[in-house]
Amino acid sequence: MKFLQPLYQLAIALWMGGNAIFTLLLTPILFKTESRDTAGRIVGNLFPGYFKWGLACGVIALVCRFAGNGFTAKLPVALLLVMLAVTSFQALYVEPKAAELKQKIGSFETTSKDDPLRQEFARLHGVSAVCNLVVLAGGVVLVVLP
Repeated sequence: MKFLQPLYQLAIALWMGGNAIFTLLLTPILFKTESRDTAGRIVGNLFPGYFKWGLACGVIALVCRFAGNGFTAKLPVALLLVMLAVTSFQALYVEPKAAELKQKIGSFETTSKDDPLRQEFARLHGVSAVCNLVVLAGGVVLVVLP
């Protein structure tokens, strides 16, 4: 099954490429060029697809790793499981909770930063940012591992 290793590498590369472009390029550009509310709406609309993409790529990579090598290489498998757990947490808990808060807040441009809903949103945003960096760092390790 010679196609498993290239498919594994492709899944990791696509997952990390999507993460890097979204986190390091697209989101900062949107928040620089659009109003906070417009940029937030656009990013919020992209999040469900972004997380589905990550989960799909992660599952494909894990299946390829298992089918090709079994679970003999423990570090790559552990990293994939952590990355999938983090992405699942973001997709199933953080994103829906943040979307609910955004709807209650209405406008970030007119709602005070001291508002309890904004503070809760800021906390969730911080958690999400750390999660994205964990997934990105794990992916970098997987890309450079032999």
